[in-house]
Amino acid sequence: MKILYFRSVWGLEDLPTLEDRFAKIKQGGFDGVEVDVPLHLEVCQRARAALDRLGLAVVAQQWRTSGKNPAEHMASFTEQYERALVLKPLYLNSHTGCDYFTLEENFAIFDHAEALAKSRGLPVYHETHRGRALFSVPATMQLLAARPQLRLTADFSHWCCVHESLLDGQQSSVARAAERAYAIHARVGHAEGPQVPDPRDSRWEPNLQAHLAWWKQIAAHRRAEGCEILPVCPEFGPPPYMTLLPNTKQPIANLWDINCFMRDWLKERLG
Repeated sequence: MKILYFRSVWGLEDLPTLEDRFAKIKQGGFDGVEVDVPLHLEVCQRARAALDRLGLAVVAQQWRTSGKNPAEHMASFTEQYERALVLKPLYLNSHTGCDYFTLEENFAIFDHAEALAKSRGLPVYHETHRGRALFSVPATMQLLAARPQLRLTADFSHWCCVHESLLDGQQSSVARAAERAYAIHARVGHAEGPQVPDPRDSRWEPNLQAHLAWWKQIAAHRRAEGCEILPVCPEFGPPPYMTLLPNTKQPIANLWDINCFMRDWLKERLG
């Protein structure tokens, strides 16, 4: 199994175009990009052409699903799914459902996404993310119990924030999530937030080691299954995820350097 390292375009907004952001990611030595589905078809087509020129793999991300009810969410999801097809990504990483919908309402949204994936051929991986159906460990366990075929993108940093811990007492459930995780967002969370200020600070070493243990479980499952690739995206983000120095607009650390550090740190430990 080959581990592919992706860089999100999130946090590269200082560069004016997607093409510029893709070029920086290529120059930085990443295997691919993770990009939120552009709002316009022409931009999707232009992005696909740039990816072809650069020889980069791509993961599409949808996070804009919205609406006052599940039907509106499903319609919003469909719109983004159709545009994502133009990008020809490995899969669509989805912020699926809503934390205040009922379990049955979220089931309907997941079933809709899976039906689209089956009919159109683009797989959907569902991210463990605050505000969404998979916002917590128990909520995810309920969904996996009823829909065991779901594939997850593991971003356990959100769960650390939700549960105000390194998921103490929930390791068997986290292991179950790892069994169904086919991609990793390698951001490191802590008890009071989804992103430590700087993973290079020795203060956060216990957090890095806890996340690494979870990521190793995922890699072991995918190797045992015979998967060809495991996508990993170091996804430390800009403010407000990143801390700003008091009374300034200056970030506490360099975001590009942090994500490159996480990639290199993981290459030594995951492969």
